[in-house]
Amino acid sequence: MPQQISVITLGITDAARSRRFYGEGFGGVPVHETPEIVFYQMNGLVLGTWLRAALEADMQWPGPPGAPAGFALGLNVGSAEAVDALLRRLEAAGGRILRPGDAPPHGHPWEIAWNPAWPIDAEGRVTFAI
Repeated sequence: MPQQISVITLGITDAARSRRFYGEGFGGVPVHETPEIVFYQMNGLVLGTWLRAALEADMQWPGPPGAPAGFALGLNVGSAEAVDALLRRLEAAGGRILRPGDAPPHGHPWEIAWNPAWPIDAEGRVTFAI
């Protein structure tokens, strides 16, 4: 079995705000869209945003409604300067900056990072390196 993640689906509460954030902030172009779910193609990975109640119903979530899952999402960019530029763009698109571009918080936010040891190829794929 290949070691990869192919889809990440986030439970959201506001579809319009989510579309604005991922569209205007990250420049995502939906590849499939309904009133409750949007899928974005992201160089080999698909990001889905789905209204939380519908997602919970689909997965037959046994926990309390709306209980957050503990995880973080990461996006590496090509330079330290690009971190601040993208954070400003995401904030302008409706994101809330929890902390400056440094060590990531944990929970449901995105980490915008630059790591000079992790090369990014021409297609935007990052390679884990130490």
